[in-house]
Amino acid sequence: MSVKNLVIKPISRELAVETVKKYHYSGKVVPNSTIHMGVYWNGELCGAMQFGPSMDKRRVMNLVAETKWDGFIELNRMAFSPQLPKNSESRAISVALKILKKHLPKLEWVVSFADAAQCGDGTIYRASNFVLTSIKPNKQILNWNGKIVAKKTLDNANYPKINGKYYSRHLIETGQAKPLDGFQMRYVYFLNPAAKERLNVPILPFSAIAEAGAKMYLGTRGGSMTSNAPDFLSGEGGAIPTPLLQPESDK
Repeated sequence: MSVKNLVIKPISRELAVETVKKYHYSGKVVPNSTIHMGVYWNGELCGAMQFGPSMDKRRVMNLVAETKWDGFIELNRMAFSPQLPKNSESRAISVALKILKKHLPKLEWVVSFADAAQCGDGTIYRASNFVLTSIKPNKQILNWNGKIVAKKTLDNANYPKINGKYYSRHLIETGQAKPLDGFQMRYVYFLNPAAKERLNVPILPFSAIAEAGAKMYLGTRGGSMTSNAPDFLSGEGGAIPTPLLQPESDK
């Protein structure tokens, strides 16, 4: 069967969370995701994509000049079962973006991040016509005594400041935690092609990834792939689903 037989449709947050935890390499979801889309193959839910506001929305929206508060969204999580056929990821993203464009016409662009410290350098985004806008060393994901944790998690109100310093900084300075070795890539897709002209940062050639020593596939540094077939490390990126995108069913 062709990937054209995939069915992509809105699902409940609960179903999306269950699916992402099952297939995403991190086993975690982003709590502020608001739009959840399921990927069905032969009637079975085999993947999910979660969209929502960026954690630092005010800073990220300035990537594109004149962006309104509701003018962009982040692909927070994407996770697929290994049983899906070749090219399922790009097909699913393509359909999901069309759904967003149809039902949320104010959206002009979509941003997502590839974790080249644990997973991959964003092959799926390149196959889906996203543009590369940033390659930077990872500073946000820490190994804390064998536990992988986001720096932002350690800097929230649940962890105390020590001598006026955020808890993550204290852990790093005392050798209890250190950033993972790797990179983070930022990709942007333009639902409104005209918005591309307002991009405030350069578009980087994909060759810049190898030049920066940032290539990664399936968690292996320097790895590469020849297709975008799904795998257990899928996930290169909640409250209530957006009203216009309510789930058809929770099957």
